[in-house]
This record gives sequence, structure tokens and C-alpha cells, in this order.
Amino acid sequence: MTPEPDHRLIFVTGPSGAGRTTAIRVLEDLGYEGIDNIPLSMVPRLVEGTPLGRPIALGLDVRNRDFNATALIELIDTLTRDPAVAIEVLYMDCAPAVLIRRFSETRRRHPLAPNETPAQGVEREIDLLAPIRVRADHLIDTTELTQHDLKAELAALYDTTHAHPLSVSLQSFSYKRGIPRGVDMIFDCRFLANPHWQPELRPLDGRDQRVEAFVRADPRFAEFFQRLRDLLLFLLPAQLDEGKAHLAIAFGCTGGQHRSVAVAEMMANALAENGWAVSKRHRELERRADAMKVAGA
Repeated sequence: MTPEPDHRLIFVTGPSGAGRTTAIRVLEDLGYEGIDNIPLSMVPRLVEGTPLGRPIALGLDVRNRDFNATALIELIDTLTRDPAVAIEVLYMDCAPAVLIRRFSETRRRHPLAPNETPAQGVEREIDLLAPIRVRADHLIDTTELTQHDLKAELAALYDTTHAHPLSVSLQSFSYKRGIPRGVDMIFDCRFLANPHWQPELRPLDGRDQRVEAFVRADPRFAEFFQRLRDLLLFLLPAQLDEGKAHLAIAFGCTGGQHRSVAVAEMMANALAENGWAVSKRHRELERRADAMKVAGA
């Protein structure tokens, strides 16, 4: 049996403005030791001492002293050959136009173009990081992600707290806003009776018992839910046997407020009752809450 490595390192890199700092903070919340902007020459020292007892997330980008793509790739290769070290590269990516907009909104200077336009710096950095992007173990594109979305994706990849070998994420969404990224299964709930057309239910969401009762009252609901629950309870052990550590299942409806939320909530309870580790998130409700915070700021 291969012994467990003494050190686990996650190299977090990517172009400036793509969310590297946010990713480090999320990983810290997940139990990682976060270290940002450490010089590349000092990274080997982290694995020379006594094991820390928890994984380390290292933020590496063009602002690091002695940073260059060749040196980082050589460092990755060196550590990969060390049996005492487990290393992964997480690349935070983003569309160039969005990176330029983020720099413009914050009025920050790009580290590779302090006296030029952000567009020039973004272009240079993407070219510089291209060899590292190819070597990444995981790539997260933050172009359209909210902070809730990013946290969910990172938790799916790196959460070390789950005792259950397979964690199941259930989420609701609006088809008008597009299908969520990174989901494994999608189920359409738009055929169910829509609470939106009931004036007393319209301002509520699918977590409310009155909305749930309305959705349950649809003559097609009971058979739909039973068949879907049985299907998932059949598939989850098969996914576990295939070595899956996380499974993301999405339920969609027109507005992402009533039917998909109610079904996701009810299915989460059904799976949890059968012993599965389940998390829930409702994309449109989270976006609405974020918008209200901004409006009230």
C-alpha cells in the first residue's frame, strides 16, 4: 500500500483579477493553510520541515518575487517526483474582456502594465501563464461566477470535512439565466404547476411550506418525485463505485424561485434520510440576496 504523503500543496494561480485571492480565502475556510505571494525559491522549504497536519494553499502569480512560468513548471515537476508531497495546480481563469472590466471598475494598475492600459497587461499575463494553464489539474472559469458559485465549486473539489465518501450537491436555477456550470445531472421542473401565477404565492419561494404544498398538489408531482428519487438512489452508489467524490444535481424552472427550489429542498431531505451527505444552494435566491445587499449599501 502506498503511504500517504506528508505534505499536500495546492498551487493557486491564474491571471490577476480572476479570483485567486478569493479562492485562497475560501480554501482557508475549508481548513487549508493559506499563504499568498510566497517567492518560488522559498516553496521547497515548506516541505522540508515537520508536516503541518493540514493541506497548504499557495497563491502564486506574477506579483511573486522571482516568478516566471518556466521556474514554476520546474518546481511543480520537482515536487511531483517527491513521494512525500502531493501537489495540485488550481488555475483561476477568466475571459479577457471581464478581466479588463474588473481592472477598470477598481481603477487598479495591472502589475504587468503599471503605466499602460489594463488591456495590455491582461494580454501579456495570459500569454505568460499559458504553459501553466495547460499543466493545471483543475481550471475554474470565474467569468460568470458569483462568489457563491465559486465557493461551491471549490468546496466540491477541496472540502476535506466530508466524512461521507460521496457528497451530493443539489441546486436550483432559472433557465432564463442559463444552465449552471459544472453540474452532472439536470432535471426540468417546468412541467409542474407554477406558483408564480398565484398572487399570494408569487412573493414567496420554494422553501415556504405553502409553495411546497402547491407544488405537491400537482397530479404529476408524486409519480415524478418518486421515480426521480428512486433513480438517484440507484445512481448514487454506482457513482461512488466509479470513484466519484462529488455529484452535482440541478433542478431548473422558469424563474428559479418556486418549483425548482421546492423540488431541490424535498429531494435533499429524501436523500439525507437515506444516509447521503447533501448540500443545497439556490442560485437565483442567492443572486437576489446579493443584489439587495448592494442596493442597501
